[in-house]
Amino acid sequence: MYDFILKANPRIYSWVIFMNRLCFFATLLHFKKKSFIFAFATELHLKLFFIEFIFIIMILSKKILPFLVLIFSTLVLFSSCEDDEDPVIPNEEEVITTLTYTLTADGQPTVVLSFKDLDGDGGNSPVITGGTLAANTVYEGKIELLNEIEGEDITEEIEEEDDEHQFFFSATGLDLAVAYNDTDGTNPVGLQTTVSTGEATTGTLKVTLRHEPSKDAEGVSDGVITNAGGETDIEVEFDVTVE
Repeated sequence: MYDFILKANPRIYSWVIFMNRLCFFATLLHFKKKSFIFAFATELHLKLFFIEFIFIIMILSKKILPFLVLIFSTLVLFSSCEDDEDPVIPNEEEVITTLTYTLTADGQPTVVLSFKDLDGDGGNSPVITGGTLAANTVYEGKIELLNEIEGEDITEEIEEEDDEHQFFFSATGLDLAVAYNDTDGTNPVGLQTTVSTGEATTGTLKVTLRHEPSKDAEGVSDGVITNAGGETDIEVEFDVTVE
């Protein structure tokens, strides 16, 4: 209906504004008289005001609409890019089905302490094998970890993320001490150790792997688990005899 306004010369818009203001003042002058002029001026003023309003809206929409479309498209693009970003997944505790602790010493048979739980969280109990160590002997210890369900070498993952892992060793009833032989550059890890036996004893050796321990906490670098925190990836208690 008002397409002609947009096609017309800008003078038409100026005329509309002028006549609208004129009718408005005429309405004010004849407000108290309620005369025919008042009624005519009021009606004309309203019509011209409506035409002016439509004119402004149509002009603004032609100028602003492309800008609004650009803003909306940009927002959609950024939203899409954010949705496409891969979420940051924190390192999870390792799935470990097999742990072997191999101990070797000059002139002594190799001792392998092992843990196997090949069905993972299944109903079968793990198979734990202890061993016998010679008294007053120094052994070199090496720990290897596997996830045989997925065919993964967890030892390599521990080596790659050594600053986020640490083994702890606790002997009960044994004359035995374990010392770290490896570090993450600053703090111990425990894949490589030295095990020193004393007099003949019988007891247990507990091996615990902590994920993201507080390595700077008191006693942790000395192998004391009390203040380590973190999550336990695996904990195994081996029956050991020193003779």
